[in-house]
Amino acid sequence: MVTVAPQVERVQRKVVRVLTGTQVLGSAAVTIGLAFSTLIAASLSGSEAVGGLAQTAAVAGAALLALPGARLAQRSGRRPALVLGYGMGALGAVIAAVAVGLGLWQVLLVGLLLFGGASSANYAARYAATDLAHPHRRARELSRVVWAAMIGAVIGPNLADPAGRAAGALGLPAGVGPFLLAAVVLGAAVLVIQFGLRPDPLVVVKSTRPVEPAHCAGGSSATPGGLKIWGSLNPMARLALVGVMLCHTAMVGLMSMTPVHMNHAGSSLRVVGVVISLHVAAMYAASPLFGWLADRIGRVPVLAIGASLVVAASGVAGMAPSHDAPQLAAGLALLGFGWSAGLVAGSALLTESVRVEDRPAAQGLSDLVMNAGGAIGGAVSGIVVTAWSYAVLGLIVGFTALPLLVVCLLTSLRRPVR
Repeated sequence: MVTVAPQVERVQRKVVRVLTGTQVLGSAAVTIGLAFSTLIAASLSGSEAVGGLAQTAAVAGAALLALPGARLAQRSGRRPALVLGYGMGALGAVIAAVAVGLGLWQVLLVGLLLFGGASSANYAARYAATDLAHPHRRARELSRVVWAAMIGAVIGPNLADPAGRAAGALGLPAGVGPFLLAAVVLGAAVLVIQFGLRPDPLVVVKSTRPVEPAHCAGGSSATPGGLKIWGSLNPMARLALVGVMLCHTAMVGLMSMTPVHMNHAGSSLRVVGVVISLHVAAMYAASPLFGWLADRIGRVPVLAIGASLVVAASGVAGMAPSHDAPQLAAGLALLGFGWSAGLVAGSALLTESVRVEDRPAAQGLSDLVMNAGGAIGGAVSGIVVTAWSYAVLGLIVGFTALPLLVVCLLTSLRRPVR
């Protein structure tokens, strides 16, 4: 029976409150900055291809900053790592605002690359919520932070247009406004983390808990860094990492091409917006449910649920005609649920499958491959739809998720539930 000291419980409650607050700020800032980044980049460059690079640059930035952030967390704690991520995001937003003001799309892409640090910090925050959590509540604590991102994701896009109008009233290009507002919001997130996340949860857990032998990788006490951590992971940790990556890649690939598919039938921006909004709501709204299930029936069974939802989503959406918005909305909602189940269960499984001192490195690798998978998924999905069709994309996504479902089901049958 694992016991948690009352003072540690108090610190954990404070940690989760701070992280949920900064998650709202961070996700709002990311969506404010990215809401119109594709259109702005395309407008500045005169090229739709460059417009597509805007989102890719931000995703690539999140992937590139995942491992440096993890190394900093491993060495100094969660607080400096999160401050680094949100700080780099704020700096990137300022550079992007300057680039828009000067009309330099090349500099805009550099700014968006750094802006990806905010996304990196948002993803890392979910792991910080598990550091001091009771083992039987890890998934629920993590899911609370994931759920908070929904608030920011809803608020952010609605603030981009007023920010643009405010910039225009000051005589600046409208595209400057969203990035300046994102920089201010990320600055607020830096302050909340710097002064609110005390004591640092990772520092506390290292000082108050012994090394956890259960489920953890064996080997030497030295913690490998960067990509080398993969070699020290046990099968459960690898399953968790691959599961998170596959669910995220499938989500980005199918979601990113849905507006294009709907545009073929002449769907209005409002209808497309409703479908995507339902998808985003499904991604975050159900995370507490999947967190509760992961704590009750086990991480691997919920990871299997996530894979099965992705398979179902690819079938429902992939078979939908471009004019059938209700069926596409149902498919995208299932896709959002699958992503949520995979992210929550996979992240909790990864956390408990490595030693305390190895967690930041393993978690950083997870975020690296997750964001890299998202970038590749978005790029490959465009090629598939251009060469074949949206239905073929759905078929590929479904078959990609099937092996994960089979492995999770077989693993659940072979080992005790947890």
